[in-house]
Amino acid sequence: AGNIDLSQAEIVNVEGSERECANVAARAAAVGDVAALMKGSLHTDALLNAVIARANGLYVRERLSHTFAFDIPNFPRWLLVADAVVNVSPSLKTKRSIVRNALRVCAALHIAPPRVAVVAATEEVNPNIPATLDARALVALGLEGEFGDAIIGGPFGMDNAISEHAAAVKGITHPAAGKADVLITPDLNAGNILYKSLIYLAGAECAGVILGAKVPIILTSRADSAVSRVASCALAAVISGDNS
Repeated sequence: AGNIDLSQAEIVNVEGSERECANVAARAAAVGDVAALMKGSLHTDALLNAVIARANGLYVRERLSHTFAFDIPNFPRWLLVADAVVNVSPSLKTKRSIVRNALRVCAALHIAPPRVAVVAATEEVNPNIPATLDARALVALGLEGEFGDAIIGGPFGMDNAISEHAAAVKGITHPAAGKADVLITPDLNAGNILYKSLIYLAGAECAGVILGAKVPIILTSRADSAVSRVASCALAAVISGDNS
């Protein structure tokens, strides 16, 4: 339909189940025959199970996590959101991987130094809200140098993470306050609701990848726009180039 010449593309026919198709793709990525994986009509669990299967040799870097990069009308910069797709109720250990993977996307987009806001329902540390305790711990790890030159702040409410005015009104002076490039959400519910709100209410376009394996992984939804699909492929290509 796009008048694209596919005569040089290699098409591998796989006999068997969709899980075997996923295993073949994962093994090809593990040995460097392909630089990224993209889900087509396979079920997501079939693809991700192949990615993490030890026998396929692809899952070696971090806990898998997804990062979206949003282009939002009337917002002055990229806004990254992690994790809205993969990790349902991430532990602190998993959130460390989520941050590290999101920072790889920042590097690919030349966001430096990245400002990371760990968001929750409140900017106050509250023992009854575990996400605020995780935020405090991630900030401490950032101060110890675990995340390189990234500026890690939190807990932040959504308002004072992205609005300098809201941060000023509440007297929050952290260098990431109101200037976040990356939002680390408490769990998948919060992240996924935020993602869909940006798309359907704010008119945003996005690119998204899963990182943590040897190659980026692109998951597509039937509701994704053509722009989002192409942008996700482009983002994966840039990240793959940075890793080569």
